[in-house]
Amino acid sequence: MPILVRPTAPFADQKPGTSGLRKKVTVFQQPNYLENFVQSIFDSLEGFGGQTLVLGGDGRFFNREAVDIILRMAAANGFGRVLVGQRGILSTPAASCVIRKYRAFGGIVLSASHNPGGPHEDFGIKYNIGAGGPAPEKVTEAIYAQSQAIGEYRIFEGGAVDIDRLGSQRLGEMAVEVIDPVADYAGLMEELFDFPAIRALFASGFRMRYDAMHAVTGPYAHAILEDRLGAPAGTVVNGTPLPDFGGGHPDPNLVHARDLVAAMSGADAPDLGAASDGDGDRNMILGRNFYVTPSDSLAVLAANARLAPGYAGGLAGIARSMPTSQAADRVAAALGIRCFETPTGWKFFGNLMDAGLATFCGEESFGTGSNHVREKDGLWAVLLWLNLLAARRQQVEQIVRQHWATYGRNYYSRHDYEALGTAEADGLMADLRGSLTELRSKRFGEYVVRLADDFAYTDPVDGSVSMKQGIRVVFSDGSRIVYRLSGTGTEGATLRVYVERFEPDPAKHDQDTQVALAGLIRLADEIAGIALRTGRSAPTVIT
Repeated sequence: MPILVRPTAPFADQKPGTSGLRKKVTVFQQPNYLENFVQSIFDSLEGFGGQTLVLGGDGRFFNREAVDIILRMAAANGFGRVLVGQRGILSTPAASCVIRKYRAFGGIVLSASHNPGGPHEDFGIKYNIGAGGPAPEKVTEAIYAQSQAIGEYRIFEGGAVDIDRLGSQRLGEMAVEVIDPVADYAGLMEELFDFPAIRALFASGFRMRYDAMHAVTGPYAHAILEDRLGAPAGTVVNGTPLPDFGGGHPDPNLVHARDLVAAMSGADAPDLGAASDGDGDRNMILGRNFYVTPSDSLAVLAANARLAPGYAGGLAGIARSMPTSQAADRVAAALGIRCFETPTGWKFFGNLMDAGLATFCGEESFGTGSNHVREKDGLWAVLLWLNLLAARRQQVEQIVRQHWATYGRNYYSRHDYEALGTAEADGLMADLRGSLTELRSKRFGEYVVRLADDFAYTDPVDGSVSMKQGIRVVFSDGSRIVYRLSGTGTEGATLRVYVERFEPDPAKHDQDTQVALAGLIRLADEIAGIALRTGRSAPTVIT
């Protein structure tokens, strides 16, 4: 069958964001749109001839069509082999696992993460490097540069791969291996965690509810939680991946996982509630009538890491994104290890893990992970919580409250203002940047500004510098307000405002978070003029 070289022209909007290129499905369905971006990935790489590529996604609408196109383009561009998940399925952490296990050249992951799916919703694509993590900025910048200069793409014409059938097939000179999407990942989890102890926990009557949100982790959760660990059938709900996620929003937070939140309320609620997002890299943890913030989850897991066999030797370091609360910093200090503060985006953790500087990493946006892969990993976090619960035989709330008593509590909340006009959001941030000098040392009632800056990061491994990563206003008592625009949306702009206050006194750890932060929340609006500039009297989502 022939390899065709087809003429094309650039699309101006193919600049990757925090996690690849995300647009509406209808944008990707435009003639040559996906093809241009895939060819730009290949054209920005060197030395992949005859090498292995990993391919899969979260099963959202357009996933199968994209898999077919990418397979045929990989064959035309000279890859020797592609490992593709059966039915086109691979969770994002599983894709990283497969890349690393089989020493692939890299991988293409098809997902828009926690964004909605369906014919008129979102789709996404990103390239992961051979270490298993998202491409660093120098690679994504090269991909974008190629996309703006592209004049043709290569595609194998004729023939097809049956991605529903496990085993070996061919596209011209290229081998295609359709693999079980769960097997390699599940095997890795069994190496990291004390599966016999967790099985004993379930056998003792421990109850759990895991909401897969009709997204990619359903098959993984059924295979690991119910089949390997003996959780009762029905522990996993919404476990069948659907192209539109069952009409839901596959974002594991208090708003979009409301059914799980309701199930975890009441005296007869399960002992543990958990959910993951569209592509399986995020997690939410709930105890009975108790919500664990992602920042607290990272800190608690790091403090108890030695309870899991895979981390019995301790942690080399911890890394967190700048907007994530400083709870993990206190754990790192107690353990005598470093805590790194990076920009938002998992790609910034990759160098730290590759250099052996960090073992656990986390973001406030419900992402937690370790150096077992190079992506955040929702089910991994759930399994580590199960390992912790099996070892300590306490309720989730007891464990978190004991953690606060030891380390103090970081009251923390994120307020999202979604679908703002791009111009008004950019203008708000520009004016904030312009006011930084004026803000320094300014007094707002009881709060005195100690630091006001636009966060910049110098990578300690390769020396690369990332600028304009979020505006920080830090007060003399350590309280913080952080403002940044999200890089994961596909429509308009999302302003995220993060508010944090440390409370060392255990007698004051029972306040409602929004009440405890009320003064800072009002101040966040006053400093940025959010209500005045956007007309929004309240955030779209509070977590």
